[in-house]
Amino acid sequence: MSEPWWKRRRRKKSPHTWFNIFDEFDRLEDMMDEMMSKAFETPTEKAKAYRPYVYGFSMSIGPNGKPVIREFGNVQKSRFGPQIREEREPLVDVIEEDKDVVIVTELPGVEKNGIHLHTTKDHLTISVDTPKRKYHKELTLPAKVDPKSAQASYKNGVLEVRLKKLVENQFKGEKIFVK
Repeated sequence: MSEPWWKRRRRKKSPHTWFNIFDEFDRLEDMMDEMMSKAFETPTEKAKAYRPYVYGFSMSIGPNGKPVIREFGNVQKSRFGPQIREEREPLVDVIEEDKDVVIVTELPGVEKNGIHLHTTKDHLTISVDTPKRKYHKELTLPAKVDPKSAQASYKNGVLEVRLKKLVENQFKGEKIFVK
């Protein structure tokens, strides 16, 4: 691609100029041109730098009869178009049972010792950071759980995390007698 006409015109400097005050302005303008060209790259140009990129969705019917659509992959929506991240967001199913909350996650191509899990009473974070694969997912759990009761198993690319629900007392407070 050829240079814009204003840059070609600028290069024709007088040989008699011993001090050019506009050199710094020229350098700043070149930096701004580079920043603007990066900012207005098309998503496909950005995608070439991060290949491979993964995007998918899962559709199921929720308990209320309405469809639930979940997206996964390393392509994230933003105000400025799709953003391609280095780490993927895995496909996750959260199943709420009577006494447990079960999280089933697809993590293909990962070794068991590369999976890092962290849980609190109402959140679970799943992350994998290996040279070949990077995954990250933060979940808000549907019920409060006991973090110390966590059990995890990983087999054939599927991670299952089982957390016991916290049993809260049905009645909290004191009985008030009427006089």
